[in-house]
Amino acid sequence: MTVNNTTTSGLSRRALLGAFAATSVIAAPTFSNAAGFLRGAGDIRRIRMYSGRTGEKIDMIYWIDGKYVKDAVKEVNYFMRDWRSDDVKDMDLRTIDIMAAAHNLMDATEPYMLLSGYRSPKTNAMLRSRSRGVAKNSLHMRGQAADLRLSSRSVSQMAKAAMACRAGGVGKYARSNFVHMDCGVVRSWRG
Repeated sequence: MTVNNTTTSGLSRRALLGAFAATSVIAAPTFSNAAGFLRGAGDIRRIRMYSGRTGEKIDMIYWIDGKYVKDAVKEVNYFMRDWRSDDVKDMDLRTIDIMAAAHNLMDATEPYMLLSGYRSPKTNAMLRSRSRGVAKNSLHMRGQAADLRLSSRSVSQMAKAAMACRAGGVGKYARSNFVHMDCGVVRSWRG
């Protein structure tokens, strides 16, 4: 099945969200808002972020009653563009869902600070030449990853919430004070 130019392993978006909804509630019973946010149709999904690089802010309801809001998703894609080149890519909506679910699980009111969303191959190569922590085939180049920070939550708290979703990769970068979230294979690491 192809979704936003990416291939999933035969799971429908509804099945994927249902699966991580169930595991989130089981894996993270201490997160009081998990059931309310991740239940089936009828809920609203919202993403709140700002960019220290561009000064832009976004507070967007991007999913209502089981459907993505096309114009809202377009705005999210633009917001998460490669700010160095202004290149825009359709972000994989599974990543946005993970980010929104983790934010809700933390019961945070503060918006995420987006450090990196989509990265053009040129930007990724430049960053890779400066840091050994940048993957050659980074999911950022596919629109499937985001590096995020919250001043009101620790890296450990953010990573725990993202891992509770059991829906992708979570990297803890404590020294740089951010968490990487992606919709790739479920895994975790420390940077």
